Amino acid sequence: MMLRNLIFHILIFTFSLATLAQEFPPIEYFSNSAYDAENQNWSIAQDSDKLIYVANNNGLLEFNGARWKLYPSPNKTIIRSVNVIDDVVYTGCYMEFGYWMHDQYGQLVYTSLSDKIKDQLIEDEQFWNIIAIDDWILFQSLNRIYSYNKFDHSFKIIDSETRLTKMVKADGTIYFQKFNDGIYKIVNGKGQLVTNDPIIQNHILVNIFNNNGQLLIQTQNDGFYVLNDNALEEWDTPSKTLLSQISVYNSIKLNNGSFALGTISNGIVFITAQGEIDYSINHSQGISNNTVLSVFEDSDYNIWLGLDNGINCINMNSPFKLFVDVNGNLGTIYTSAKHNNYLYLGTNQGLFYKKIDSADDFQFIEGTKGQVWCLVEHDNTLFCGHNDGTFVVKNNEASLIASAQGTWNIKPIKDVLLQGNYNGLNVLEKQNGSWSLKHKMRGFDISSKYFDFLNDSTLFVNHEYKGVYKLLLNDDLTEVIKYNNDSTIQKGLNSSLIKYESDIFYAYKDGVFKYDIEQSTFKKDSVLSQLYDDTSYITGKLIVDETNRRLWGFSNKNINYVSQGQINNIKKINTISLPHKVSKMMIGYENILHISGEKYLLGTSTGYVIMDLDKIENKEYAISINSIKNYGIKSEKRLIDKSNNEDFEDGFNNMEFTYSIPVYDKFLEAEYQYQLKGLYDEWSEWTNETNILFKNLPHGNYTFNLRARAGNIMTNNTVSYSFTIKKPWYITNLMIVLYTFAILLFSLFMHNVYRTYYRKQKAKLVEKNAQDLELKELENEQQVMQLKNEKLQQDIDNKNRELAISTMSLIKKNEFLNNIKEELKQVDQNKDLKPVIKIIDKNLNNTDDWKFFQEAFNNADKDFLKKIKSKHTNLTPNDLKLCAYLRLNLSSKEIAPLLNISPRSVEVKRYRLRKKMNLPHESSLTNYILEI
Repeated sequence: MMLRNLIFHILIFTFSLATLAQEFPPIEYFSNSAYDAENQNWSIAQDSDKLIYVANNNGLLEFNGARWKLYPSPNKTIIRSVNVIDDVVYTGCYMEFGYWMHDQYGQLVYTSLSDKIKDQLIEDEQFWNIIAIDDWILFQSLNRIYSYNKFDHSFKIIDSETRLTKMVKADGTIYFQKFNDGIYKIVNGKGQLVTNDPIIQNHILVNIFNNNGQLLIQTQNDGFYVLNDNALEEWDTPSKTLLSQISVYNSIKLNNGSFALGTISNGIVFITAQGEIDYSINHSQGISNNTVLSVFEDSDYNIWLGLDNGINCINMNSPFKLFVDVNGNLGTIYTSAKHNNYLYLGTNQGLFYKKIDSADDFQFIEGTKGQVWCLVEHDNTLFCGHNDGTFVVKNNEASLIASAQGTWNIKPIKDVLLQGNYNGLNVLEKQNGSWSLKHKMRGFDISSKYFDFLNDSTLFVNHEYKGVYKLLLNDDLTEVIKYNNDSTIQKGLNSSLIKYESDIFYAYKDGVFKYDIEQSTFKKDSVLSQLYDDTSYITGKLIVDETNRRLWGFSNKNINYVSQGQINNIKKINTISLPHKVSKMMIGYENILHISGEKYLLGTSTGYVIMDLDKIENKEYAISINSIKNYGIKSEKRLIDKSNNEDFEDGFNNMEFTYSIPVYDKFLEAEYQYQLKGLYDEWSEWTNETNILFKNLPHGNYTFNLRARAGNIMTNNTVSYSFTIKKPWYITNLMIVLYTFAILLFSLFMHNVYRTYYRKQKAKLVEKNAQDLELKELENEQQVMQLKNEKLQQDIDNKNRELAISTMSLIKKNEFLNNIKEELKQVDQNKDLKPVIKIIDKNLNNTDDWKFFQEAFNNADKDFLKKIKSKHTNLTPNDLKLCAYLRLNLSSKEIAPLLNISPRSVEVKRYRLRKKMNLPHESSLTNYILEI
């Protein structure tokens, strides 16, 4: 027993070594968090639309290439089996089996079949397998096989006294194993013994295959056997010893005739049709878990693994194979070379090698620890450009021949080698069969990462941060005679400079430029600039494949190469879908090596990729709308029938579409483009999003168009869905008719209103005009009256002026006479003067003056004397005189001459007049008279 275990561990270790350095197909990983269900996945199937279905502990998983959807099992138990037959999805779980079909909304709806025979089920039955044959669907539990007829819906039951371990289909026949009994086949609805060989009695059946006309029986723990005359014979293959030491849980025969074995603890094992071990993939080499519960090959030859923890998809037919440096021993690969049947990898950790096409692990070459920049083969010698200098590599040894630090690249010129270093340019020469550093080229000390010769004396050097330099060299390459920075081209990050087909090319973000010798300037090359554009640019790195006359370039989502026709030599751009984020190549340090035929090696930050151009094919994919949802602002989303166009109410103007193409290739990126006619006619930008929401759509007719591409290949169809957002109720056709009718009625009503209104307005206008005419006449009369009044006022003013003049004249005259009188009185008495004084007195008391004044006063202030006489009848003529003078607002001093009395006497008169008028003491006599 101990010897057997020792042999087993030796075999497993040897097998692991054999696959350690192998390249494997790309693997897509789906963790339970990605599909949002439990870890274990028991069975896998696919329908004609390429949708994947997985039996999971939580229920049935559906995957459309973009998103996973979980449908809980009908009785909340683990779904153990799934199979798609005529696009109907059949499942089996604990005490339940039935089928799922898509409804008009694109959702799976379950129909139970076991309910029809519920009373016939055995307690605790679980259904582990589903197979179709003719018109029958067979459901296998560990106790029975239930056969369901799709047409008459009848059932047949095959019982077993022992445990039914497996049911399989081979050569159009259904086989099953009764444990500790034998293998049976179903004939006429009943089990018929095929073999009860002791080997099968003691081992669990995994599968049965038709192999070259013979039945190949696979056991769980003892490998393959061939059924020959009802007896089992060991299948004599190189893999028999290993297979007898591993436990296989399930297996399938692949489309190419080989076998894929899902093991309990050793991952997935691939066996050739001849029974030889091809390779295996376990957890340490790429798959998510070593326990493979189910294996399925889809229509594109991808291998799906239902694991104890997750789901994996192996792209078996991919043109890419990956070597992943799981432990990080290699580091990032910057360059590679094949030389003398060895494959060399230059990385940031040193130089590694292994035999080409061997399964050996890569070995480190001592003395090369550090950054390797380039590997160049010349004169049957392999040169290694290293951070520490330049090495010559022979098999597994490297010798330092030049210690000038940082050898970027090496190129032959004449009979020497020119290398670009951190410190400029250095020359290597061969003496006595050995290469060594000859000298540093004087006159140029700029780091020379990219350089190439236009001719023997002209060299171009590109520095990413300083630009392109044109150097003139002397004949013995000891000195740079002169150099200048080329102003016709801009510097650029991740730019490069190469020589291709005898021309110098410079590549950076604005395109690829070719040097025009005649005009000494760089001009944009219209063909090579198609290698990338502004949106896809990540690096200007160009690599020349001299063997196949190809020029390689790299963009964000593709690897591109320029090929030339065999006859017309016309350049053609070829595109290979390989997203940079998936390939994980180092930006600015992309590298590609021709291996053999159409195979190339691409160095990455995690290992390398082997690309086989012969395997690149343009697969056709079809896009489909998965679901359509409609909702209003305050309503829940509701699914819409995809097959029928629908009219939606105005408030329900939010539309959500989900869509996908079933792309399961790790290196193929699905992108989508949509158009909503009725809103905008332009197609959208390409996007990775698999749903689109249109919110608050205005009313109108819409057609949603959708197309996609996988990598660079357009889908073979464009899908559409037409719908209508109804008008709001207030602008429907009926309402527009009502609005029109209402407007007409309103117009008629308003016409009548306005006619009545204008008639009234006319009457009012006539009346108003008459009134205006009367007012005009009145105004004219008033103006005439005003003119008369003004004339009267003018007359009054004139009379007042006359009164004032006459009054002042009297005052002046009397003052004058009084003055003369007083002067005469001062003269000595003379009888001759008395007559004169009498004349003066006479003139002072002249009644004619008073009459003249009274007449002028009455003209200026009519009826005053009458009014005051009527109010105060006891006034004397002298009192009236005083009142008249006070009416003129004359002072006592001014009145005195008029009355020919002294001012004191005037005051006495004023006092007496107040008494006669009975004026209060505090009242002003003058004010009183002025107010009358």
